Amino acid sequence: MPRKLTEIAVTLKPVPHLALRSEGSIGVQPNQIILTVQPDEGVSVSIGAKIPGSQMRIRPVFMEFHYGTSFMSQSPEAYERLILDAMRGDATLFTRNDEIEALWGIIDPILTAWHEDRHSPIREYPAGSAGPSAAESLLGPGQKWRRL
Repeated sequence: MPRKLTEIAVTLKPVPHLALRSEGSIGVQPNQIILTVQPDEGVSVSIGAKIPGSQMRIRPVFMEFHYGTSFMSQSPEAYERLILDAMRGDATLFTRNDEIEALWGIIDPILTAWHEDRHSPIREYPAGSAGPSAAESLLGPGQKWRRL
């Protein structure tokens, strides 16, 4: 991928009426909630807001929360925290045995199907690209992937 980034982007349904698509509105897009997992943990929200005044004009605004800049402290690296918890005997963040078995109950059939189905290989793509072109076929009409 072009960037090392882990995030979950939820795009909300667009407004069903055209009242907000008046002249003077700037790039009206559906609202989004973006949860950034790595490398800079946080949450951002992109919403269409009315520009003050008597006219119905909309423009996108962004609200952001970044864990690192809000608390001005460095979070420990993942394995640093894991090793420290293991040394302390704190199993809070460790996966329980029954969870592992349930996860393999989901993953094992997928792995088996991949090994048995020679007609649908795992798609490869060049490093630094946005992924395989076949990913476009996963989307419905009028949908597009979020740019990284």
